[in-house]
Amino acid sequence: MLDIEISRRNLLVGGACLMATSLLPNVALASQTAPARMLKFYNPNTGERVSAYYWEKGRYLADGLDEFNWLFRDYRADDAKMAIDHRLFDQLFELQRRLGNQREIHVICGYRSAQTNAHLRNKSRGVAKKSLHMQGQAVDINIPGVPLSMLRKGAVSLKAGGVGYYPRSNFVHIDTGPRRQW
Repeated sequence: MLDIEISRRNLLVGGACLMATSLLPNVALASQTAPARMLKFYNPNTGERVSAYYWEKGRYLADGLDEFNWLFRDYRADDAKMAIDHRLFDQLFELQRRLGNQREIHVICGYRSAQTNAHLRNKSRGVAKKSLHMQGQAVDINIPGVPLSMLRKGAVSLKAGGVGYYPRSNFVHIDTGPRRQW
């Protein structure tokens, strides 16, 4: 016969392990059954629209991301070399969820080539020399029907990346860089 000493501590640790293992399949299942993520964009500079699912069953969808990347391209140089950081789309999705709004997001500026950034920088003091737009990590947006101040407040509430407020230019800047606001 085995002589097993069961202490309160061993019993609690064993119970916690058993409970944790029983939850694992549910966590995996939850990411598989989470609602698909869809965004709608309009680029007023090109007149193009995209409405696509970009995430489903725990993974990003290449077709949707490709459509977004094209719409976010540097339209001035017709340059779509940079893939947009998928976390930016997650931030926009969450922003719309928090605002309770599924309207089309107007993309004022997405990706910028180094040449376009330098050109814009020469014309305006508000353009950063090492802008995250050049890394595919930033977008300037507005949503018709949503006050810009509310859009800014919603973006700040995400507590993710940078948020810039440009009321005279009618857009809010959102990026996936360090958390900050201006």
